[in-house]
Amino acid sequence: MTINVSEISNKDRNSVLHPFTQLKDFATGKLGDPTIVETGKGIRIQDANGHQLIDGFAGLYCVNVGYGRTEVAEAISRQAFRLAYYHSYAAHTTDELAILSDRLVKMAPGKMSKIFYGMSGSDANETNAKLVWYYNNLRGNPTKKKIISRERGYHGCSVISGSMTGMSFYHDHMDLPVQQIVHTGVPHHYWGATPGETEGEFSARRAAELDQLIETLGPDNVGAFIAEPVLGTGGITPPPEGYWSAIQAVLKKHDVLLIADEVITGFGRTGSMFGSLHYGIEPDLITIAKGLTSAYFPLSASIVGEKVYQVLEDGADRVGAFSHGYTYSGHPIGAAAANAVLDIVEQEDLPGNAREVGSYFQAQLQEKFAQLPIVGEVRGVGLMGAIEFVADRDAKKRFDPSLKVGARVSKAAREGGLIARAMPHGDILGFAPPLVTTKAEIDEIVSIAEGAVRAIMDELVAEGQRI
Repeated sequence: MTINVSEISNKDRNSVLHPFTQLKDFATGKLGDPTIVETGKGIRIQDANGHQLIDGFAGLYCVNVGYGRTEVAEAISRQAFRLAYYHSYAAHTTDELAILSDRLVKMAPGKMSKIFYGMSGSDANETNAKLVWYYNNLRGNPTKKKIISRERGYHGCSVISGSMTGMSFYHDHMDLPVQQIVHTGVPHHYWGATPGETEGEFSARRAAELDQLIETLGPDNVGAFIAEPVLGTGGITPPPEGYWSAIQAVLKKHDVLLIADEVITGFGRTGSMFGSLHYGIEPDLITIAKGLTSAYFPLSASIVGEKVYQVLEDGADRVGAFSHGYTYSGHPIGAAAANAVLDIVEQEDLPGNAREVGSYFQAQLQEKFAQLPIVGEVRGVGLMGAIEFVADRDAKKRFDPSLKVGARVSKAAREGGLIARAMPHGDILGFAPPLVTTKAEIDEIVSIAEGAVRAIMDELVAEGQRI
């Protein structure tokens, strides 16, 4: 199919409200034309002008099985021809939905019981917030409602999930966060540790700060703590040593539920099927999306633990039906897509590939970037990684934000044929390639990224920056 690039660009500019886009710059053409993505295969996409790019970010951390998987497309087609839609209200179901739900309960970490479906990670976290409040109402704890999130955590951008997200630009001018959501410190040792403080000591301090926050708010007012096993959009930051064991001890002390946001880490990205398994996390609620269908169809879910579900069931005779749901909860096409994707994940052992190729990836990042004069930290786990740029390594001094070093490196990488993301709240280049990526493709990714970093280093020197 041949498209008229100019016509599509004009239609798009005149009619689409793009997320996370400078609206005036786009409307006036300052940002140039939109990128019209036309095809994808493996870890590569191609635009309507024939330019091919390695997608080093798997869309938005989501196309785990790679582009162009015909087995997933065929599963979607079969279900669409057989039954394109029916709702899951009032105990209606489909075979694909029942099979998927049974599968997820069995594969999830911890003692899980039921699956509630939505369409995005944001709405799944909205569901989890309502479950926390419902659970505590049914237990006779009507004040135990505040949910603690973390600075630089990312949990979505709807009203409650956007409030959970701990980055100010998600809140500015949007009347967020709402009062029920409170934030605690980010677990990033590189920036947060005091001089000489070990990772274990830093983790203990973060746990003590959480304990004090709960005491200040009142344990009877705190219902849950939500966190990603690995910080994603907040900088692709794995937890420091001892963090999760220390945090969980505090939550158990105060009878606070743990929501593990596995939207990014679920289904293999860390090298384990779930990030919770990787770090010994025992959640009460789990948020999943993205890798659930590899983004071939919008589908998310809240996985509800036995402890929470039993309270809901025990209260049913008293309060009646569970009054929460979406038109598309448990969509049959989404369920069919998820089952096809999970077949690939299991049959091709994508968590194992993320572990093996990810280990190689982490080693290559360290080898090529760790000693560069503008690199403060190289970090990651499995097939997710980040390079953080600083003006002074010894003093841990950031670049002036006006230099936009991270964005410039990302742009240079894209010009070299690689999509790698400039992360917010710092000069950070992030990677999260599809879980089917090979070692040879890692070499391509790292080579293009190295060329981009070195090109920007040369530009900074030419601009008079001391490196």
